[in-house]
Amino acid sequence: MNILFLTMSKMLSIEKRGIYTDLMRKFRNEGHNVYIVTPTERRDGLKTCVIEEKGVKILSVRMLNVQKTNVFEKGIGQLSIEFLYKWAIIKYFKGVRFDLILYSTPPITLTKVIEYVKKANLHAKTYLLLKDIFPQNAVDMGMLSKTGVKGFLYNFFRAKEKKLYALSDYIGCMSPANVEYVLKHNLEISADKVEIAPNSIELIGADINTSKSILVKYKLPTDKPIFIYGGNLGVPQGIPFLIECLEVNGDREDCHFVVVGSGTYYLKLADWFETRKPKAVTVMTGLPRMDYDCLVQACHVGLIFLDYRFTIPNFPSRLLSYIEYKMPIIACTDPNCDIGFIAEINGFGFYAPSNDVVAFTKAIDKMLASDIATMGMKGYQFLKENYLIEHTYNMIMKHF
Repeated sequence: MNILFLTMSKMLSIEKRGIYTDLMRKFRNEGHNVYIVTPTERRDGLKTCVIEEKGVKILSVRMLNVQKTNVFEKGIGQLSIEFLYKWAIIKYFKGVRFDLILYSTPPITLTKVIEYVKKANLHAKTYLLLKDIFPQNAVDMGMLSKTGVKGFLYNFFRAKEKKLYALSDYIGCMSPANVEYVLKHNLEISADKVEIAPNSIELIGADINTSKSILVKYKLPTDKPIFIYGGNLGVPQGIPFLIECLEVNGDREDCHFVVVGSGTYYLKLADWFETRKPKAVTVMTGLPRMDYDCLVQACHVGLIFLDYRFTIPNFPSRLLSYIEYKMPIIACTDPNCDIGFIAEINGFGFYAPSNDVVAFTKAIDKMLASDIATMGMKGYQFLKENYLIEHTYNMIMKHF
C-alpha cells in the first residue's frame, strides 16, 4: 500500500527512535511505500524538498517559524500551514494513489489538507492517531475559555476538531480512558470507529546500561535509589507541584531525586534549587543525548507529573522509556489520567494525585519498601505485551 503520514513534528530522518519514526519504519519493513510530510521552519535555512531515505520519501515543507518567534510570525505561520502542505503534496507527490492517510494530533491546522487528499483518493482510509485533545486541554490550562473573547477562539478550534473527527474513518486513542472521553464528549461519533492504538516503540533489544560511571560523572550517589524525572518542564507538567514535592522530600537520606529537562518552568525550578540547595535533589538541563539515555538507564524509578487541572486523560510517552529500561513508575497526575491506575493494577508503579504532596511522599515510601527490580520487570513485560510497535501497526492494518 501507499501510506501518507502527515505530521507537524520535524522528521528529517526515518532512522531516529520515536513513536512516529518507529511506526513508519514498521510500515516500510512490512513492504509498504511510505510518504511523509513534515515541516521545516524558516530559521532552518532549508528549501522545500523530498528526501529519500532507505525506501521512504520525506517531503520537508518550508514554512515560517511557528516556535520561539514573535506572535505575528507565529500566527501567519499557523494560518499558512494548510496551503503550504497542500501545495507541496500536489507538486511533489503528484500521481501517487494513497491507500492510507495517517496523521497525529495536533493536526487541527491540517484539516483541509486531509480533506483534499481524501477527495483525491476516494478509496483511501483515514486514520487519526489521537495524542492531544485540543482545544479542551488549552481550556484546562487556562489558555482558552469557553466564554468571552477567548470563547470565540475555543468555538473556532472546537469546530475544527469535530471536522477532523468526521473526516477520520478511524480514531486510535492512547488508552481506555481516552476512548471513553472521546465518545462521551462527541456523541456524533460512532463507537466502532474509536479504538486503542497506544503510544508504542520498537524494542531494540540492547542491553540495559547499568554502569555507575554516568552517576559518578554527574556527581550523583551510587549507593541509594534514584528517582528521575526527564522531559519537558512546562505548564502541562504541573512543575509548581513538582517543586512542592521536592521541597518536602529534598533532604531525605534514603533516596535521591534527579530532574533533567527544559521548558518554560525550568528557570523557576532552577531558582528554587539554587535558593533551597536540597541535598537529595539534582537539577540539570542540556545533557548530550547519549549521556541522558545512559543516565535514565542508571536510575531506578521514573517519575511522571501532569497538572491536576486536566479534565482530559493524557498519556505521556516518557512512560515508554521508563518501562523499556525496566523501571517502575510513580505517576502524579489528575484523576482523569489512567496511567497510575494501569501501573498499580499491573504491579509496576504507584499513583498519587498531583495536588497532594502527602500522597506523593507515601508513594515514595511504598516504592522504597518494595522490590523495585521486580516491579521494573513487570513494567517491561507489560510493555512487551501492550506497547510495542507491532500492536499499533496491527490495530491499523486490521482494517485492510
